[in-house]
Amino acid sequence: MSKEKTLKDKILDFVFITSKQPVLLKDLLITNRQFNEGMDVESARLGFKLKLTKAYILYTSIVLGILVPISFLTHKELAKIDSHISIIGAVVITATIFIGFNYFKDWLVKTISEDMIKKSWAIHFPFFPYDEYSSKIEKIYDRAVKDEISKKDLEKYILDNLAD
Repeated sequence: MSKEKTLKDKILDFVFITSKQPVLLKDLLITNRQFNEGMDVESARLGFKLKLTKAYILYTSIVLGILVPISFLTHKELAKIDSHISIIGAVVITATIFIGFNYFKDWLVKTISEDMIKKSWAIHFPFFPYDEYSSKIEKIYDRAVKDEISKKDLEKYILDNLAD
């Protein structure tokens, strides 16, 4: 039974390199906390790397796919207006494009981070759905850090505290 990939999955596969190694429990717990707090997630902990050149190629393709048709539709009207207004418009559009890439890159990283966390979650906590237990396990992990629970006893500590 083959599962068809969505456009989002195809984009992520094109733009990222992902490790075949499973994410370690402690790395999952750390990145889950960072993700829930809205912080930047350490990509190495989750096993992915952004291929920046491919991200630029994809972003440029999207921008050109939007701007070229708009340029064809508005060219005659823009040719009639004052050149100073056209120059200012070009500067604003250029700035918007460059700023937009940072938002695009942040969206890519956030999306792959969430996907990798959820996939790893399914491996480490198969009976505890991510959406329901993410914050609960984060709180238990914070207590484990304060209680200085060793790495080898961490999973047992979390599961015991989930049962309470």
